Amino acid sequence: MLTLLWGLSALVLCTSCSENNDQITEPNSVEQTAETPWSKSVPKNVIEAATKLDLNVDHLRYDTFYFPDGTSEERLFIEEDIVMTEQEILALAKFTDGRQYATNNLVSQGRNISIIGYTGFLYGLSSKERNALSMAVNNYNSLSGVSISFTLTFGTNYQNKDMVVYRNPFQFGSGGSAGFPNNGLPHKWVQIYGLSSYNVDVIEHVITHEIGHSVGFRHTDWFSRESCGQNTNEGDAGVGANHINGTPTGYDATSIMLSCFHSGVNGEFNSNDITALQAMY
Repeated sequence: MLTLLWGLSALVLCTSCSENNDQITEPNSVEQTAETPWSKSVPKNVIEAATKLDLNVDHLRYDTFYFPDGTSEERLFIEEDIVMTEQEILALAKFTDGRQYATNNLVSQGRNISIIGYTGFLYGLSSKERNALSMAVNNYNSLSGVSISFTLTFGTNYQNKDMVVYRNPFQFGSGGSAGFPNNGLPHKWVQIYGLSSYNVDVIEHVITHEIGHSVGFRHTDWFSRESCGQNTNEGDAGVGANHINGTPTGYDATSIMLSCFHSGVNGEFNSNDITALQAMY
């Protein structure tokens, strides 16, 4: 999920997908007690699977994941904005073979992805967030040389949709969360939270970023998390982090898939993001 960061001179957010620099605060840190689900120890086989997938196990915990119908379940939160079940992460690790960086798990080529912006009570998107979602979907649909496309609707009948974008009112901080594709399908659940005070471009950025995870993108700064002011390696083998030809192997300061984001983002792909999408799809 994205978390709020403070830089020396600019507000930064962490998407982990998130993006930016300098000092990082932990607005979503909570004292761990026996009653909090994220105090549960992560089993060794799950840690090993995450390591095989080149995910940062320093940012691996259990927490409560909320669905738009108000139900919830315990899931693994990885690098703050990637959310998976134990079964999903173990299954992905079985089929790894092994930077812009993609995973080994992609959506089927040529697929039209049905995506719905949820409008129901409590978890529904605001009018500004709905506008940002429309802009994010247009970011993908306007690209040439990309075989996947999106059909966007708004409402509450999400059960038969490939992807659902909704607001989580219970999450601390600001940002979003998603997961990786599986069996040729995009990850279904895309959450955003804590974005009401930000402009539409920032919200567009967060949604575009999380949709990126849902169709197979890793963080472009997986090797350093430099956009978050960190110097840690998320791993390179695995859903692995596979370098996409024609894109930088070093830090790409304007990529929409950086781990953290700041309040000055414009919500648009840069040229390397576009090259990556065209290579993947």
